[in-house]
Amino acid sequence: MSSSRTVLVLTSHARFGDTDRPTGFWYEELAAPYYVLADTGIQVTLASPAGGQPPADPASLAPAAVTPAVDRFRADSDALAQLGATVPLDDLDPRDVDSVFLAGGHGTMWDFPDNPLLAALLTDVLARGGTIGAVCHGAAALVGLTIAGRPLVDGRALTAFSDTEEDLVAATDLVPFSLEQRLRARGARYTAGLPFVAHALRDGQLVTGQNPASSAQVAELLIETPRPARTAPTRP
Repeated sequence: MSSSRTVLVLTSHARFGDTDRPTGFWYEELAAPYYVLADTGIQVTLASPAGGQPPADPASLAPAAVTPAVDRFRADSDALAQLGATVPLDDLDPRDVDSVFLAGGHGTMWDFPDNPLLAALLTDVLARGGTIGAVCHGAAALVGLTIAGRPLVDGRALTAFSDTEEDLVAATDLVPFSLEQRLRARGARYTAGLPFVAHALRDGQLVTGQNPASSAQVAELLIETPRPARTAPTRP
């Protein structure tokens, strides 16, 4: 895996819809997978729809939300330099990418679904035998994704931020749709664990985690997922 390259995608969206409540990416969902991957020798490239400095959800830097990985990242000048200059999605060459990690944060609910550049990256990586990891609201990138005319998530065992968790963070009425219900409607075999407790699943080339606490597990499963032969499957 030392020559592998993972693109870790962050949101560029900074507000809950047209409200004044800030959002963005969730720091643990960046920091934990970043070091799980990088410490294994994997080259990690940070990207976002708009490129440049993505917005961090201020709530993810509250004392109760800050983990050792977050502290490490915020003290890492090289990592912070990457974060300040994320690669725009349209500057990525999917042929150089072995896997994609979709970090969450509520901002993804606006700029991940039906994003043609992100969809093209994901479908290309899957077609070449790569793996997709998504944690929490990062799974918003999957809701409109189709492979050979069929929803990618149809029949897949997966997880994402639950309706219960959305209620507990007082965001149910602020997000544009229920991520759990949209995934179910697309045919996903959705399951959830306890609120804010780690819960991660692997189904073929797709690895998903429920919430920030699942971030490291998703990255670990991403590393462990066998790489299929580089053919072009119709159903990855």
